[in-house]
Amino acid sequence: MSKILIVDDSPTETHVLTTILESNNYQVVTAESGKQGVEVAKVELPDLVLMDVVMPGLNGFQATRQLKKEPTTAHIPVVIVTTKDQETDKIWGMRQGAKDYLTKPVNEGNLINTIQAILGS
Repeated sequence: MSKILIVDDSPTETHVLTTILESNNYQVVTAESGKQGVEVAKVELPDLVLMDVVMPGLNGFQATRQLKKEPTTAHIPVVIVTTKDQETDKIWGMRQGAKDYLTKPVNEGNLINTIQAILGS
């Protein structure tokens, strides 16, 4: 069973994503901020990270960059999941090392297809 880390400061978004993932047989761990997300990723070593962008303190772009620079987490694919839907945001997210970029509200089919494509399952 693949383990997915959700990094989002919104309890509602975290709940929605957790429900989708658990109903598709994924194990879920969560973090409420970019800083906490980086720390949890180092300990849990998830198979994939779903990263929000707009969070207090360390935002999702910064957290993604940190995960990609850290040798223990550099291999973990990050999918940015955010309300920021500008093309410049998407380009910037991919430059930070994200594998894909989805906008909220996420479509369950798109989310699961994206995860399966990245994890090869």
